[in-house]
Amino acid sequence: MTPTEDSTARDILAWALDTFGRRFAISTSFQDSGMVILDMAARISRDVRVLTLDTGRLPQETYAMIESVRERYGVTVEVVSPDAAEVESMVSQHGPNLFYQEPALRTLCCHIRKVRPLERKLRELDAWAVGLRRQQGETREGVPKVDLEATPVKLSPLADWTKEQVEEYLRRQDVPRHPLYEQGYASIGCAPCTRPVRPGEHDRAGRWWWEEESHKECGIHFGPNGKVRRTLDVLLEEVLSSDYA
Repeated sequence: MTPTEDSTARDILAWALDTFGRRFAISTSFQDSGMVILDMAARISRDVRVLTLDTGRLPQETYAMIESVRERYGVTVEVVSPDAAEVESMVSQHGPNLFYQEPALRTLCCHIRKVRPLERKLRELDAWAVGLRRQQGETREGVPKVDLEATPVKLSPLADWTKEQVEEYLRRQDVPRHPLYEQGYASIGCAPCTRPVRPGEHDRAGRWWWEEESHKECGIHFGPNGKVRRTLDVLLEEVLSSDYA
């Protein structure tokens, strides 16, 4: 039976594994919510596919998590990388640290290093699961557990979980945790774009901290709007049409 908003996280994952088999995968950057989903799915089937994006700017600790997951669960972590020619074109035109200049250039970097490679990988799938939770910020408040209208079908099994529920599961199942949490990080992405959070700050305050709160998504789950969207389209066209790409 197709899961609903009342279905548990485990039931959603069991349905996806049974319905889609190898055409289903978990996409994770090995943060806490993603690790809960991975652990839960691996307890259902060791044949679960696990995807992760290697943007080329990840902290070393994230690569260590890939090895921890491989050793703990015996799964193959499918590492998805950006197109080298697109990265070369972008960096040649705008510099290696373009993301600090303006929101549109940061979004361009995310688009080249994350969104486009993931879109290419998702063409292999009929469904995928992510660790989005509604409690993570106002841009995620309306995240559905099961989005059957998306292509491929998009699952957020922990959408209604609290941070406390995630932490309790991690403790109870002794799930590996990303080493940067011990250094004060609450949300972990690329090394230049992530910092530890300060006391009293929201968990995602350490992501792209030089930007306004409204722009703090990479584009995988939510695209930019307005001027940023229009500027991104122009920048992306320039990158893809250059002699480098």
